[in-house]
Amino acid sequence: MRGHFGEHFRLSIFGESHGPAIGMVIDGIPAGTPIDEEAIARDMARRAPGSDPTATARKEADRVRIVSGLYQGRATGTPLCGMIENTNTRSGDYVQLQTKMRPGHADYAGQVKYGGFNDPRGGGHFSGRLTAPLVFAGSIARALLAAQGVEIAAHIAAIGGVQDARFDPVHVDAQTLRALRERRFPLLDPAQEVPMREAVEAARMNQDSVGGVVECAATGVRAGIGSPYFGSVESVTSQLLFSVPAVKAVEFGDGVALPGMTGSQANDEMTYENGRVVALTNHNGGITGGITNGMPILLRAAIKPTPSIARAQHTVDLSTGADTTLSITGRHDPCIVPRAVVVIESALAIALCELCMDDAATHAL
Repeated sequence: MRGHFGEHFRLSIFGESHGPAIGMVIDGIPAGTPIDEEAIARDMARRAPGSDPTATARKEADRVRIVSGLYQGRATGTPLCGMIENTNTRSGDYVQLQTKMRPGHADYAGQVKYGGFNDPRGGGHFSGRLTAPLVFAGSIARALLAAQGVEIAAHIAAIGGVQDARFDPVHVDAQTLRALRERRFPLLDPAQEVPMREAVEAARMNQDSVGGVVECAATGVRAGIGSPYFGSVESVTSQLLFSVPAVKAVEFGDGVALPGMTGSQANDEMTYENGRVVALTNHNGGITGGITNGMPILLRAAIKPTPSIARAQHTVDLSTGADTTLSITGRHDPCIVPRAVVVIESALAIALCELCMDDAATHAL
């Protein structure tokens, strides 16, 4: 198994959904970096379960206990380890799932890969619970980027077919991004909250679930970060975004709409503004040739519907070698999109931190 990421901002993730704890070891944080544990707690609270009607009833405080790499509020320069205890598990809900494979989950794939030795409780290491350590790492990365003037935030772009407004691709402002991070249900158009919640509740009452889209933006990222091909901003960021279990599609800028445009429509024409090169449009999402061009970075991540639903579904029982049906009990989100917002932000923050450190190392050679 590969449980690590990065060459400069290096991460190693550990734990299972129903194990004693989950967490992340982060290496590469410069010694003396201030670590704001209150800011970390605020980010963790945005992802924590049990805090909204759209979320699972499982309540976890998601308090990060930093057990190494921190002294008197500053990073020591050695690996920083953050641990999050699992305190509200109900493993009995998963007894039948040791042999009955849940549709849409990694149960069967995990059984095959690990020969049946994987932990099936709550999805084990495959669980969305493991996005909590990603948020911890993202909070650290966000702080490092903020010192360079970078702001990152996201909003719920869609839930169950109900659409929010989109970011202005050219004039995303830091104030809007900061305001979004303060909202439990972050939207650019607050009028869409009621119909979105109605779509989630309708699915829940129908023993079903809904997915959606998260749109994320970063401002203040200078031009020249990233590399063509294997070190592109898109490829590094996508690796992290697709590490989030529910993400099934990612697009940057106008993404899948670009093939329907002509070159003259898709190109971002440039001009000077107060002595700085800027683009008149931002169809490419702030990235050209795999490298940042100084415009806001814009991406959207498609979040699939929660696969754990109470509705009976056709599956297989590996213990009998026969077909069967399965109705999933327990505590599950009818929609994970609101909780995924800070996770998508964290993935982008980690990617940009790694890319910025790589750029600094390259220029130091």
